[in-house]
Amino acid sequence: MKKNSMWSLKLNTASLVLIPAAVGINYIGKLFAGALKLPLWLDSIGTILAACLAGPIVGALCGAINNIIYGFTLDPVSFIYALSQVGIGIVAGVLAYKGKMKGLVGSIITGLIIACVATVVSTPINIAMYGGQTGNIWGDALFTWCTANQFPTWLASGLDELVVDIPDKVAVTLIAFGIYKALPKKLTILYKNDQAIESLD
Repeated sequence: MKKNSMWSLKLNTASLVLIPAAVGINYIGKLFAGALKLPLWLDSIGTILAACLAGPIVGALCGAINNIIYGFTLDPVSFIYALSQVGIGIVAGVLAYKGKMKGLVGSIITGLIIACVATVVSTPINIAMYGGQTGNIWGDALFTWCTANQFPTWLASGLDELVVDIPDKVAVTLIAFGIYKALPKKLTILYKNDQAIESLD
């Protein structure tokens, strides 16, 4: 396989079928977390799974499409957070392709890296849209404490985002990895990112 195949824009049938399925997983995860008022978002499971199976381009597409649909149906603010989902899809796809998700430890490390990327992308959006808060009870409690202790807004907002992103992204990465490992080999080899798939096993 060519080295640049990870970034191929030519999607095969399996990848095209995967996109709506992954978007549906994201959507359901977000609704589930919201309905149960969980201190997590759970809206990246499909993005990470798609990235592991078919590469960063497909992962980024799944994440972006999910937020666009969610923006149209439930929360218009989700449109701009599509940028964060794109970052998640790209990072997950690259790390999976490089064989960094071979097992539990690798998946946890991948989740931590994804959390950091999501924080970097989302924090400026949080500051612009909400004065730095995330709307998450855990994170916003930390934000309130930080601002009360004269922390700079960017730092308080970054910590607000990070304290939620770490458990959320580690959890969704482990869930996605678990789903991936449960899929039959005959299914996973259908995807263009088959070199990465072999490295995950």
